[in-house]
Amino acid sequence: MKTILKIDNPNVYAQSVDAPVLHPQIAVVSYDEVSPIHSSLNNYGVYGLFIQQQFPKYLSYGTKSIVVGERSIIAVAPGQVGGAEDNGTPLYINGWALLWSGELLSPAYPFFSYFSTEALRMEPQEWERISLLMSTLRAELRENADSPAFRAVITGYLQLILGYCNRIYLRQISEKEQGDSDILKRFHRLLVDYFTKGLQHEKGLPTVGWCASELAYSASYFGDLVHRETGGTAIGYIHEFVIGEAKNLLMKGLTIGEVADLLGFNYPHHFSRLFKKVTGSAASDFLNKQ
Repeated sequence: MKTILKIDNPNVYAQSVDAPVLHPQIAVVSYDEVSPIHSSLNNYGVYGLFIQQQFPKYLSYGTKSIVVGERSIIAVAPGQVGGAEDNGTPLYINGWALLWSGELLSPAYPFFSYFSTEALRMEPQEWERISLLMSTLRAELRENADSPAFRAVITGYLQLILGYCNRIYLRQISEKEQGDSDILKRFHRLLVDYFTKGLQHEKGLPTVGWCASELAYSASYFGDLVHRETGGTAIGYIHEFVIGEAKNLLMKGLTIGEVADLLGFNYPHHFSRLFKKVTGSAASDFLNKQ
């Protein structure tokens, strides 16, 4: 079984890297002051921004492996798993970690989603300004006692930092490559919204016909578009999406029955059958490898 650090409180992470505890609902970690640290695979129950000059080479985000360039930000949200298991090698990191409770602020920006797999890439001046905000926020936490009025100040800093992040995100969206397919982005977003809204509990798994109708296509034409872009079928794309979600839930420690129920399957064995069809192995085998 993988060793996973369960971060139900922002200060669980702060204490894991020997950073000071400054407030019950928010943690600000200066990696320059606590390095070297050891990496950890984390199960987040809080929101977080990891703001670093250079990330470790091998990181996971849900079931995906990601490579992050210099001066980047990774955003995480409750229910997500990410990071890297400790391999015994000390890490020297330049940058910050900012983690906070959803009771303090629950942001709805798209870059907190598992499906936004690209890190936010800062320009040098953005790195400097965000670093200054982090340093100032930490000074505020050190110098002021907790109170409702002070929490409003903290929330203001969070919103300003998130505003910078959103500007970076929107810039990256506008710079998307010419080869990106609009139909696949819309299809993927439709599936994200379907499960976010809990429609699987009313309608079961999304069908090709339903997706095509929502995107204003006939089912056959929609199928042709997806095949042209992926070489596969629309139902295959849906199944891959569902099993990707299932792997994320299994990594969090949920049982096969719980995952089947959350994803809208009537019976666990229906889920197990689809999992084996898509991956070639049983869901129980995937669980045993975690």
